[in-house]
Amino acid sequence: MVAGYALYVLASLACMLAATWTVFLAARALQGVANAFTTPLLLAALAGTVEPDRLGRALGWFSSLQAAGQTFAPLVGGLAAEVDWRLAFGGAAAVALPLGLVGLPGGAAAGPAPAGRPRLRSVWTGPILRLGLAAGLGWGLLAGLNFLLALRLEEVFGLGSGARGLVLTALGVAGILSARAVGGAIDRIGARRCVALGAVGGALTVAGIGTAPVLAAVVACWALAGVCGQFVLVGVNTLALGPGGANGGGAVSVVQAGRFAGTAASPMVITPLHHADPLAAFLVPAGLLASAVPAVLAVDRRRA
Repeated sequence: MVAGYALYVLASLACMLAATWTVFLAARALQGVANAFTTPLLLAALAGTVEPDRLGRALGWFSSLQAAGQTFAPLVGGLAAEVDWRLAFGGAAAVALPLGLVGLPGGAAAGPAPAGRPRLRSVWTGPILRLGLAAGLGWGLLAGLNFLLALRLEEVFGLGSGARGLVLTALGVAGILSARAVGGAIDRIGARRCVALGAVGGALTVAGIGTAPVLAAVVACWALAGVCGQFVLVGVNTLALGPGGANGGGAVSVVQAGRFAGTAASPMVITPLHHADPLAAFLVPAGLLASAVPAVLAVDRRRA
């Protein structure tokens, strides 16, 4: 954990001091690597400090705070950049440094320490890989469509950059407000059902974003997509950290890798489709959400 925060501090300082575009991009990539160190460990430690029947609520709180950071970081960074863009990265380093020094409270860990050092290969199993696929599809075809929404807001509704940015925050704000309730629902009716519910509901919102003729309806659909995204994200994290293995950090690492891969691939896959048919660029992801994510989860249910 300390190594992850230390790497993030160094990467942020490198971004701030970068003299060339190549160095800046390399430093940004290192920030992503540092996040890969910290997030899975935080989730695994959280899972080791709560009762299993309250895991969904705990992960909901975590996801709510994570959504808050993702939503408001661009705003804070933008305000800092009005003075000097380097302040945005210097501020990130200043926040990460004390977090790394404090560490996890009480040396929290993901349950009892296993005999021997857990290896990542131990979680490269069919069920965990399928959870990673579900996370990639679910998050990439919901939150990953923010670029597509921005295009429609400009082309159809004529919104400027500031107004588009404001609309795009609706997903994150809805995620902040709903994540805790989503976690409670997961504890009551089960994570697998909630992921499927989020995928099907997300399909309806994506279709609405692409077809609604009124701006207010598009904004409402995007906000609901934030709620559906929390059902998917908190649900797959709960399934990954549930009973059945000691290497919770490794399992979440695989799932989060799938999530980020889906988000990164979304623009590359969907943009050509948008050029061919703007409506299909929304309806095809909606169809994949409604069919592929529940199908991936159903494989393990049939084998259970």
